[in-house]
Amino acid sequence: MGRLKLFEIALDGDKAVYEPTEVVSGHVVLELRGEMRLRSLKVDIRGLAKVHWTESRGMGTETGSYTQHFTDELEYFHMEETLLGNGTDSESEAEDDQPLLTAGRHQFSFSFQLPDERLPTSFEGKHGNVRYWLKAEIDRPWTLPSKVKRDFTIIDHIDINDTYHLTPTGGSREKTLCCWLCTSGPVSLSARTDRRGYCPGESIAISAEFENHSSRRMIPKAALYQTQCYRAGGKTRTVRENVAHMKGEALSAGDTVQWENRLLPVPALTPSIISCSIITVEYSLMVFLDIPGGMNLILHLPIVIGTVPLSRQPYPIHMFPMAGISTPFADAPPSYDECMAGMPSPDIPVAAPPGRVTLNPGEPPPNYSQVEAAS
Repeated sequence: MGRLKLFEIALDGDKAVYEPTEVVSGHVVLELRGEMRLRSLKVDIRGLAKVHWTESRGMGTETGSYTQHFTDELEYFHMEETLLGNGTDSESEAEDDQPLLTAGRHQFSFSFQLPDERLPTSFEGKHGNVRYWLKAEIDRPWTLPSKVKRDFTIIDHIDINDTYHLTPTGGSREKTLCCWLCTSGPVSLSARTDRRGYCPGESIAISAEFENHSSRRMIPKAALYQTQCYRAGGKTRTVRENVAHMKGEALSAGDTVQWENRLLPVPALTPSIISCSIITVEYSLMVFLDIPGGMNLILHLPIVIGTVPLSRQPYPIHMFPMAGISTPFADAPPSYDECMAGMPSPDIPVAAPPGRVTLNPGEPPPNYSQVEAAS
């Protein structure tokens, strides 16, 4: 970079995580080997959500196949500050009017106030992202501009201590199994969680009852799914991932199994994102009966992943008496398609996913900054 030995953005307090309305302040650092004349030194701050994916079109037609791109952007803020020079980038400006920096180290302070509005949490997904960054640029005569960029994180806090997130969620499902012209007995399930909102490091307490009045053997299971939705050009692309799972003891014909506050740990996850119109991240708890050779019986319960952990006891849960608590499992989790299609999932042991937050008994759940570090 010639005379430019060092060019970087430093944030006050080496801070990396912010909230809406906070001030993002710091300084641009230049270290020069010799004198350098420049037109301007600018720094700007920007927040942007962006989605992009492709789809193949025209397969098997006479016109041939082609790829269609779906792209959209949503800018949340864009502010700029000129730290040195006039900021006009004018080629006609006299050289004597341009600032001259001597050899050595120079620092130029900046400060930006984040908007007083809801900003979605920083996110990196398969088909899109929500990013926030600072960029500094040096404009010099007869030379290409020098640029440096620094990302930072914004958190849209979700406090699970409010009434909505402390309210239990539950439901029930029932169906009758058929085999050719013969009708078997009904199978049913009822399930309820202790609350609706959780933070990484906490556990979802599931109380459920599974009844099997059919002639088949089946397995009760539960799985936490993350659903990412990307929107562009009037189309939606959805990505689902099983992020936590467990199963209970198999139900033989005529059996009833109950879960009483079975704990499903919540791993390190992105908080729910619902404030962005082109990217959403939502969660649901799927409690189901895995029925080999048949369509699974499935109950979906909405779950919110927050950033402010529980600080008081949730509402009490009133359900039928429970007994026969089964044990956790370490099998490979069923995919969303397997759950929906009724295909049994393979019993293959797997290691714990990387980047998950684990807690020892009695430890408090981590905050979101700790979760980010573990990802």
